[in-house]
Amino acid sequence: MTASPRLRSWAFRLLAALAVLVLVAVVALVAWSRIGVMEAEPGPLEEVVQDPRIALAEDSSTLVLQPADGDASPTGLVFYPGAKVAPEAYAARLSTLVTDHGMTVVIVKPWLHLALFDRRGLNTFTREAPEVETWMVGGHSLGGVRACQVAPAVDALVLLGSYCAGDIADSGVPVLSLSGSEDGLSTPDKIAGSRDLLPADATMVEIDGASHASFGDYGPQDGDGAPLISDATTDHEVSAAMAEFLESEQLGAR
Repeated sequence: MTASPRLRSWAFRLLAALAVLVLVAVVALVAWSRIGVMEAEPGPLEEVVQDPRIALAEDSSTLVLQPADGDASPTGLVFYPGAKVAPEAYAARLSTLVTDHGMTVVIVKPWLHLALFDRRGLNTFTREAPEVETWMVGGHSLGGVRACQVAPAVDALVLLGSYCAGDIADSGVPVLSLSGSEDGLSTPDKIAGSRDLLPADATMVEIDGASHASFGDYGPQDGDGAPLISDATTDHEVSAAMAEFLESEQLGAR
């Protein structure tokens, strides 16, 4: 028995209405993702661009930092930015991994400025540095949540002002979690509350005086606390914690 013309007409109208709703939702999401993006502060980014020790390259998917002298370690980091934070805002903070440890840093340019919506595989980003043998994945804020999702596929996980939403306690992945005592978003209580989602031997480091936005260079952020330390001090603390982590986990940085 074939459907009546009236039924076919009703079904067509329903499908058309659903298609319009989906289109409106997509357009609204794209528009929302472009509003309120926290841009990189020009000063710190320019310092990275002008640093003769750093080779910087970028395309539509990534921003890549490597040692300019070619003396790179076999260790690299794929890093997901926080929601609506420009990828360039992390170049200065992560540059010490390049200059101090010889690492390759691949900063992802997420779809719609939202790492959680970016379902591209890690090979999309690791292929930017085929010479790297050991890959870590990391992220800031909601970028860290995305990093947790792909962590079982890499050699280590690094969280900056972030925590996992899913359980990776039994993954066996080495984890370094850096948090800030003044973080008003990924607060110390929230990070402590999600501690059991990480492996028991995860390295937890709270940087005294750091806020949520201390892990990038994009200015103050609504809801955040006020930082009590300088960017230079944060750089030092991040680099020192990373050096100890790399050594303890024998991850191959120089």
